[in-house]
Amino acid sequence: MSIIHRYITAAFVRYFSMVLVMVVAIYLSVDFLGRIDNFIEDQVPVGRIAFFFLLKIPLIVSQITPVGVLLTVLIIFGLMNKNNEIIALKSSGISVFYLLVPVAAMGALVSVILFMFSEVVVPISVSEANQIAEARDETPRTVPRENIWIRSGQNIVHVKYYRPADETFSGMTIYFLDGEFNLVRRIDALSARYHQGRWELTGCMEQSFRGSEANGGGPEFKGPQVRQYDQKQLNLAFSPEDFRRVARDSGEMNFIALGRYLQKAESDGYDATRYRVDYHAKTAFPLVCLVMSLMGAAVALGGTTRDGMAVSFAYGIIIAFLYWSVYSFCLSLGYGGMLPAWLAPWCANAMFGLATAVMLLNLE
Repeated sequence: MSIIHRYITAAFVRYFSMVLVMVVAIYLSVDFLGRIDNFIEDQVPVGRIAFFFLLKIPLIVSQITPVGVLLTVLIIFGLMNKNNEIIALKSSGISVFYLLVPVAAMGALVSVILFMFSEVVVPISVSEANQIAEARDETPRTVPRENIWIRSGQNIVHVKYYRPADETFSGMTIYFLDGEFNLVRRIDALSARYHQGRWELTGCMEQSFRGSEANGGGPEFKGPQVRQYDQKQLNLAFSPEDFRRVARDSGEMNFIALGRYLQKAESDGYDATRYRVDYHAKTAFPLVCLVMSLMGAAVALGGTTRDGMAVSFAYGIIIAFLYWSVYSFCLSLGYGGMLPAWLAPWCANAMFGLATAVMLLNLE
């Protein structure tokens, strides 16, 4: 490794550490101010609160690492521009593309580390943090499984798949029990949604077991009474919030676990578009570190950040905001089926990568 590459690499490590600590501190401060009132109102112990915010750090790091890479590169080359070091290197016959080598290498390395970190640490910390945040909800009793079971009063509900983002329930079965825990009625629905305090079931089959021998009936019982409904409304003593506490979120699963969950959902015939988009996003998002490192270099080496660190931060915030807006918009198109699930998470990387390539080609 040449002296110039060692110089840039050392600067990258130094500034990236500083930026990461600073951004995490700001993020935690804002999150703390937004949540502390709820924790105090629910009388959560101080140690529990501190542990919750400690568990939030891995998720925060995974989300702001690309921004940290971008700001780091902008600062490095911005200061070099301000001190006329870039001009001196160019005058010595060194190409700007030679300066990109350590930046691209560090961007790629951070991308790999971010992917591994997001796979190993983040799912565990997110799951633990969610449990603390939702610990104040005591009823109804729930069993956290992939197929969700929930009990409320005399009713037991089983939901095959629940997507919290759009409040979609698929494969819902409701068991109505009497005081002696005998089955009185059963309703199977293809899908369900919660609207204005009532449950709206679609594609229902209702079976009534009153009079059966299992429920104290006599031998005259000829079988359950069955009715079919295209739609049916019910008042039940639970809401989507109760399911939200036990449904598995994509953020709580690593790449392999999400792939298995996705495969099972699709094999059972359920719409798993959102999970498939999130599945591809787990590989697309870490790569943005490489894209941001090259874009930061293109902006800084273009001479637009020679006014110093403040301007570098301004450019970094603008670029990060634009990327996140495009990325979120493309994910929404994927969730809605307007873009293929495999393409939606990669669109932002492709667009910003193309813009970066054009900017770099214009540097010479």
